[in-house]
Amino acid sequence: MGFFSKLFGGNQTGHSALLKKKLKEKGKLPIADVAKRFEMRGRTGQGSMSKVWHAYDNKLGRMVCLKLLDKIKTAKFEERFTNQGLDKPSEGAVCLSLRHPNCVATYEHGKTTDGERYLVMEWIDGLGLNYLIETKNAQLNGNRLNFLKQLCDAVDYLHGQKYLHRDLCPRNVMVTKEGEVKLIDFGLTIPYTPDYCRPGNRTGTADYLAPEIIKRQSTDHRVDIFALGVTAFEIFTGGLPWERSLSSDETLRKHMNTPPRDPKDLRPDLEDELCVILRKGIAKDVGGRFATAVAFKEALEGLKRTDY
Repeated sequence: MGFFSKLFGGNQTGHSALLKKKLKEKGKLPIADVAKRFEMRGRTGQGSMSKVWHAYDNKLGRMVCLKLLDKIKTAKFEERFTNQGLDKPSEGAVCLSLRHPNCVATYEHGKTTDGERYLVMEWIDGLGLNYLIETKNAQLNGNRLNFLKQLCDAVDYLHGQKYLHRDLCPRNVMVTKEGEVKLIDFGLTIPYTPDYCRPGNRTGTADYLAPEIIKRQSTDHRVDIFALGVTAFEIFTGGLPWERSLSSDETLRKHMNTPPRDPKDLRPDLEDELCVILRKGIAKDVGGRFATAVAFKEALEGLKRTDY
């Protein structure tokens, strides 16, 4: 059985199992009084559709990451799918189904007494990969290959569960103090089935959007491989393949019409073999990219130099 057959076949993993459970679960989600249950210790971030808090959970008796989803923005996002007759599993349902050391663990999801959806996740004691890159943090030294290979493992697992992340970027990757990589923020994650890969959906972060998304073509798991490739480029060079623009539209035009920068222009000491890998990860032609996250990782494991 080929790779695509496995993905679109009958294994009841990931979203397919979730969809069968949805009718049973409707109306049974936990209801939480946030003010009573959680002791807020401070905001740790804010996404386009959510707010994230560091909190003590009196029910679980531990420090957690509490994510509260904006009702209006979440409903508007989900309308894109319901208008197409698609019953997309919620972010909470997706996250609760994931069990991998390189994906953030989710303990519970439900609704608050104010009607907002919430997720209770593990508290990650670490820093964002974007922060490590932007500040040239010492934690990157000698660990770039290790971090990227762990991220490949997370992406491979997610695809094996029949999901596409659709917003893979350093901002959505955490690195613990012990050097463990955690993929986070599955707010834009969709089931990996033909219905969800139809042309038209341009959702994601502009700097990491694959050309086929920009052109509103049919997509597959290689949109995540492209985003993984852009992230890899950043990890090793400290910069993006295309210089940042003031507008998203200009960024998208560059992706379509401008060749990416040579990794050696940003970091001359990179070995040629690594540069080949970095260029392959961001190939505009889908067929020119790595076929899977496993293939990406195997290429990294074949490098002679490992001290990046």
